Amino acid sequence: MASDFTVFLGEMMRKPMEVSAIAPSSAAVARKMTEGVEHVEGPIVEIGPGTGSFTRAILERGVAPERLILMELNPRFCEELTRKFPGVTVLNRPAQEIEKIGVTNLGCVISGVPVLARPQIQREVVGHAFNVMAPDGVFVQITYSPNAPIPEDVQASMGITAVKRGTVWANLPPARVFEFRRKVQ
Repeated sequence: MASDFTVFLGEMMRKPMEVSAIAPSSAAVARKMTEGVEHVEGPIVEIGPGTGSFTRAILERGVAPERLILMELNPRFCEELTRKFPGVTVLNRPAQEIEKIGVTNLGCVISGVPVLARPQIQREVVGHAFNVMAPDGVFVQITYSPNAPIPEDVQASMGITAVKRGTVWANLPPARVFEFRRKVQ
């Protein structure tokens, strides 16, 4: 059985455009990313789960596997996720297709997709996610920047705001976690 790091490294070398991190996220980042997810109502979607660091943390917080949907572009990661997390729905689809998977009223989206590194997908990923989220839903995003990965003007145009959950130094590289919510009218 290959370790998460071995699978991650192999896919990073084979498909560098699909794997944008330099290592799987640490357990410390996974805990920060999944804070409060056990209190969320409705389906939970994780986009860009990679080898499943956040997935494991979500399930450890008591979320029932049948409430969790993973959207992963890399087929090898999908195989590993399906094997490791029975009962979780694993879809080999890009995050931009979140509106097309037939689920609405999402309580939470946990994102490992690099929206900072790819500004062209900020609206496609985050915007499409908010189109199918519950009014009080939350979008949680990892980034390696000290600032929110979506600029304030883009947030304003999308009707969302960012709050920094914290910085996790026990990660390679150190990571920041932000949550996005709809602006209160």
